[in-house]
Amino acid sequence: MKQLYLIGFMGSGKTTVGRSIKEQYGIDYIDLDEAIEGRLHKRIVDIFKEEGEEAFRTYETETLKALKTTPIIATGGGIIERSENISYMKENGIIIYLKTSFDTIKLRLTRDQSRPLWKDEKQNKALFDKRNKIYEYSAGYIVHCDNRTTKEIIEEIVSLYRYKGILDSED
Repeated sequence: MKQLYLIGFMGSGKTTVGRSIKEQYGIDYIDLDEAIEGRLHKRIVDIFKEEGEEAFRTYETETLKALKTTPIIATGGGIIERSENISYMKENGIIIYLKTSFDTIKLRLTRDQSRPLWKDEKQNKALFDKRNKIYEYSAGYIVHCDNRTTKEIIEEIVSLYRYKGILDSED
């Protein structure tokens, strides 16, 4: 079975979309960051503080590769920081980029203290611009998320999923 990988910048809606697909269609889903936290019994913020980003990226890669049977995986925003992750996802599934503008993300993350790489606006924008190019390059499909409801986004993804023959044609 091919997997569906949701990629995008932090705050783009990967977790919300993945959970909603699971609730509406009963398709198994996992949030990669939650899987890492469960595996290590440690919050992402604490991993960054205590061990650094490089250690986190190693855990991220290991956990990604361990989730071989989960149909839908909402990845962390930095999954594309390692080319081996991109190659792995392309070999094992379909990568969907939830493309969301910086302004929308900024609104969503204004009060979010749980993002270790969400610092000041200039750094945030630079990271967004850098990653945006990699997301676009990596994606098999791009789903535009600005000014759309979660339901509209899910319908597009499920239609694509069915088109690629991964989902049964019955709901």
